[in-house]
Amino acid sequence: MSEFLDLEVQDGIRMPWNVIPGTKQETVNCVIPVSAIYTPLKSIPDIPVLPYSPLRCRMCRSILNPFSIVDYVAKIWVCPFCFQRNQFPQHYSSISENNLPAELFPQYTTVEYISSTETGPIVPPVFIFVVDTCMIEEEIGYLKSALAQAVELLPDNSLVGFITFGTYVQVHELGFGLLPKSYVFKGTKEVTKEQILEQMCFFAGKKMPTTGVIAGTRDGLSSESISRFLLPASECEFVLNSVIEEIQKDPWPVPADQRASRCTGAALSVAANLLGVCVPGSGARIMAFVGGPSTEGPGSIVSKSLSEPIRSHKDLDKDSAPLYDKAVKFYDQIAKQLVHQGHVLDLFACAVDQVGVAEMKVAIEKTGGIVVLAESFGHSVFKDSLLRIFQSTDDNLGLSFNGILEINCSKDVKVQGIIGPCSSLEKKSPLSSDTVIGQGNTSAWKMCGLDRKTSLCLVYDIAKKDGPDSIGQSTSNQFYFQFLTYYQHNEGQMRLRSTTISRRWVSGDNNVEELVAGFDQEAAAAVMARLVSFKMETEVDFDPVRWLDRALIRICSKFGDYQKETPSSFSLSPRLSIFPQFIFNLRRSQFVQVFNNSPDETAYFRMMLDRENVANAVVMIQPSLISYSFQSGPEPVLLDATAIASDKILLLDSYFTVVIFHGVTIAQWRNAGYQDQEGHEVFAQLLKAPHEEANLIIKERFPVPRLVVCDQYGSQARFLLAKLNPSVTYNSDNASPGGDVIFTDDVSFQVFMDHLQRLAVQ
Repeated sequence: MSEFLDLEVQDGIRMPWNVIPGTKQETVNCVIPVSAIYTPLKSIPDIPVLPYSPLRCRMCRSILNPFSIVDYVAKIWVCPFCFQRNQFPQHYSSISENNLPAELFPQYTTVEYISSTETGPIVPPVFIFVVDTCMIEEEIGYLKSALAQAVELLPDNSLVGFITFGTYVQVHELGFGLLPKSYVFKGTKEVTKEQILEQMCFFAGKKMPTTGVIAGTRDGLSSESISRFLLPASECEFVLNSVIEEIQKDPWPVPADQRASRCTGAALSVAANLLGVCVPGSGARIMAFVGGPSTEGPGSIVSKSLSEPIRSHKDLDKDSAPLYDKAVKFYDQIAKQLVHQGHVLDLFACAVDQVGVAEMKVAIEKTGGIVVLAESFGHSVFKDSLLRIFQSTDDNLGLSFNGILEINCSKDVKVQGIIGPCSSLEKKSPLSSDTVIGQGNTSAWKMCGLDRKTSLCLVYDIAKKDGPDSIGQSTSNQFYFQFLTYYQHNEGQMRLRSTTISRRWVSGDNNVEELVAGFDQEAAAAVMARLVSFKMETEVDFDPVRWLDRALIRICSKFGDYQKETPSSFSLSPRLSIFPQFIFNLRRSQFVQVFNNSPDETAYFRMMLDRENVANAVVMIQPSLISYSFQSGPEPVLLDATAIASDKILLLDSYFTVVIFHGVTIAQWRNAGYQDQEGHEVFAQLLKAPHEEANLIIKERFPVPRLVVCDQYGSQARFLLAKLNPSVTYNSDNASPGGDVIFTDDVSFQVFMDHLQRLAVQ
């Protein structure tokens, strides 16, 4: 495992197959597609930042890299992707074996270029807050204090805008400091760019041009008219704080049997158009704070009458959610507009009920937005996550804007698409495969918003056919992959990061050992989770459990060691041994089992899965469990009902929640106050240790997870019990004293493995 982690530290890439099946048929037989999970802006220690422009190949536009073949005498380099011979330009004339530029050093497979001629001037980031006011006073109070803290942390040069909405949408004119002034739009219909230009007096006293698209200062908008609504944070601090201070509950009366009229869609449409008019093409984020379902105007998800419940998974399956498709179509339009403008939609949804994350998912995901889901604006999940976005600590998010990812690969490799927060630029090329998964049909993608943790899953296709001529080509048994990310760095300047990797390929029947030796089971589980989530959303009548089971059986049949028809002889190499366990937990996870989750929660979990790296995805699929006891220090234990004991404390990390679970004896001692008495220091330390570990997890994770502290047999123990392997259930005879039984009819992992072995050896 460790060598795959080392490769990830160096390049931010993990692949399920690090030795690649060499032909089309062999890839199909290997079940899990050739793929890569790539984190474009991963913090890489000592990454060289080069102050000049990259050298590109004349034919395929790939960038000079350590795998290029260099002729130092003739000053020529050969591109490893298309084998084109390229002449070095004049300023590389002193190149020799002992005098290499950084991009040819073998250890620098990832480098960044920052050249002042290409990057242009430093652009300030833009933040526009879109704030819901249809909430109870208490919630508005929590939100106001959180916003006031966030505004203080904004970078001084960043531009800020402020919109509030309820029954109507109000755009606040921050540049008018004498008294509060805002422009009001009706919440029942969409607002066009033309209406915004006209009604917000962008051409006051001047004639508005009749033709052409009006966007930004270069089209005749004066910077004064833009700075009425978007002002540098340092200049409008006072006005902004007073606007936040004066936010009040939406004044329109709400009948007792109705929901408040909330026009979320119209407000986001106004925000998108305002940014499109003022700052198209420069990095901007719409940060929406929503406290309930949209009931008014475009994008509404439910009617105002409380007698009509908000759509559930069952309603979506039966097509009995009348507003759903219309709302998704509306947000898809907003997504296209924002991607075109290069802007991001972030959503902070804090309500006990659903707010419409499932409908907005398309716009958040295509623009690379952040989403935080909590029960209240007073909850630490929301408050701490919001501060983490703007805090400039060592492990900050490093929000970057306006990214474009381009890829190159060897000619036998094609790209099916990307599953993750990006949008296809529809730039079809010889690299694009005919089969499309996720955002496909292209070799370039737009990532309006990205940060140090954003990870994309690229799915490849091996196009090489079997044939007599393909076997003799043992001279070059390497496939090359290059990833180019052009983005606006969080300090404002444009940068280009280039990552080039190579992987060996093998073909023929006797290569099973080599394929297994390069198999990364954690990356494979993460890819399978993304694939199954994607298929559940896009394919009609898709049965996820059956699909996962069949894939696992085929993998075990191909790579397991066994004698035919004897299940007891079955064994798996250590490289594959945990994979069935991952699939078992994935089948039970919230990505596949949507029962007991609302469509909003499911959309949130899937969005998080699709933007996280392998390590975090594995924790979401198979939570980690650590046991604390008097007998031994903290030790990882199996995710199993047998881990529970009355004299132990368990710490469960399931990514979205962190659970500290006290055994019944420990809980009784704690309630009796032993930890405060002399002579019981060891017990006091035992109680403290899991909290310290939990704080470390919470500190480095985004969004901040929910902390649940519970006792055995307490009501919140369900957070732990739901994740454990039910090896001891209510109808088994082997319950251990002091342990726990799980009331379920789910099969246990042991039964699952027995069935798997029986089917794999057939």
